[in-house]
Amino acid sequence: MSQSPGLVGAAASTSACGAEEHVLAQVARWLEAVFDSVAETCADTAALLGRVAAEGHRPATADLAALRPGLHLRLTRDELVSGVGFIAAPGLLTDVPAWLEWWQTSAEGDLRPLLPDLDPDRSAYSDYTHWDWFALPRDTGRRAVSGPYVDYLCSDEYSLTLSAPVRVAGRFAGVAAADVYLRHFEAAVLPLLRRLPGPSHLVNARGRVAASADPAHLAGSLTRGPDFTAVLERGRAQTYGATRLVPCRGVPLVLVVATR
Repeated sequence: MSQSPGLVGAAASTSACGAEEHVLAQVARWLEAVFDSVAETCADTAALLGRVAAEGHRPATADLAALRPGLHLRLTRDELVSGVGFIAAPGLLTDVPAWLEWWQTSAEGDLRPLLPDLDPDRSAYSDYTHWDWFALPRDTGRRAVSGPYVDYLCSDEYSLTLSAPVRVAGRFAGVAAADVYLRHFEAAVLPLLRRLPGPSHLVNARGRVAASADPAHLAGSLTRGPDFTAVLERGRAQTYGATRLVPCRGVPLVLVVATR
């Protein structure tokens, strides 16, 4: 007995939704592990700054050295994390106007500190407050996925940065963050995207493509039109023209799948 077209269509739709959920569950699992490292850095930094304040003085760069054992542990524990640290809000520290307590892995697998030139008279990177990985957590109070972008400040690699705000006594103190090389993220995600029935890609809240199996939307490009922030806030799938937008549960990414 043949099935009616309506039943066939419903079965196909159910199968497609199941495939989307599988992709999003896997992406969430991988990125939640990275966000765990970010959350641990948030907690360590807030505790450290709280102790310094209780001692009656403002923090300096030397105080942030206490974060290093935890940062080193996170770099060696999570294979997706290529860099991790705390980025201070301007004016937080007494001895420098800006600072990144940042550690990363070298090509040989060694751990090394980032020692950027943040002198505003010499460096084009002295003001990092306008970059999404800093501005989004500061302005929204929520964690963010930024990029991919060429990370000229840290690694010269095409990267994603996952970040979250650090608050002490209700005041914004900076952000905790972790970098993921795009090549590592794509190696994990692309095989999943290619199994979906239509061309698909993942975007962040700004519409920046984080990974793509759709030749019309390359990684790093912008997907214009939909309000991806609103999709994430609503937390449910919706259609936009010839695409289906599915928020990744708990992680600020949206799966965009062409429906025709």
